[in-house]
Amino acid sequence: MKTTKHLLGSRVKELRKMRGFSQEQLADLVDVDPKYVSFIECGRNAPSLETMEKIAIALQVEIRDLFEFQHLQAGGVKEEELEQLLAGADEEKRKTLLKIIRAVVR
Repeated sequence: MKTTKHLLGSRVKELRKMRGFSQEQLADLVDVDPKYVSFIECGRNAPSLETMEKIAIALQVEIRDLFEFQHLQAGGVKEEELEQLLAGADEEKRKTLLKIIRAVVR
């Protein structure tokens, strides 16, 4: 089982890549050394709250989004989770989700 530190690092890496940033670019935005970003992403270091706030701002997410890493844990996504998300979505969102799922699965 991965530690929270490792999961947080994996999530930061995932979000960084989604934004198309290199570690160096994120480091510049957060005003830290690029090695420190690497250490965070591999789970060697846990960022301070202040650094997490800067990372969240740079990645254009809320701090809580840095801790959305259930999909990174062993066991992955469960059908119940998908059902709950779908149950809360309106018709338009369901159509959009279906398009996304079809694009990914094909």
